[in-house]
Amino acid sequence: MQPIPDFFQKEVIDKSHEKPVLVDFWAPWCGPCRVLGPTLEKLARESGGAWRLVKVNADRHPELNLRYGIRGIPAVKLFVDGDIVAEFVGAQPEPAVRRWLDEHLPATAS
Repeated sequence: MQPIPDFFQKEVIDKSHEKPVLVDFWAPWCGPCRVLGPTLEKLARESGGAWRLVKVNADRHPELNLRYGIRGIPAVKLFVDGDIVAEFVGAQPEPAVRRWLDEHLPATAS
């Protein structure tokens, strides 16, 4: 298995030990990604820093696609303490994303 890129280790794995990190695997050409991205950005702002959002361009990081089994985008993965605790694929409407976050974020982060 290829090593994790430095930015991903620092911004996702390491930071997820401090607070939950939501990773949005996307690409510029992906229509559903352009729909979901602004929703995730809005919810991250509304969280007041309870969790952080990291966007990863899947085209630029095929090694992460392989490591994390990305077969379709947008792919969203929630990391807590270095591990994936929840994930979904595809654009979801804002109410569905809010419910998903409420279900999967640790109580201290919601």
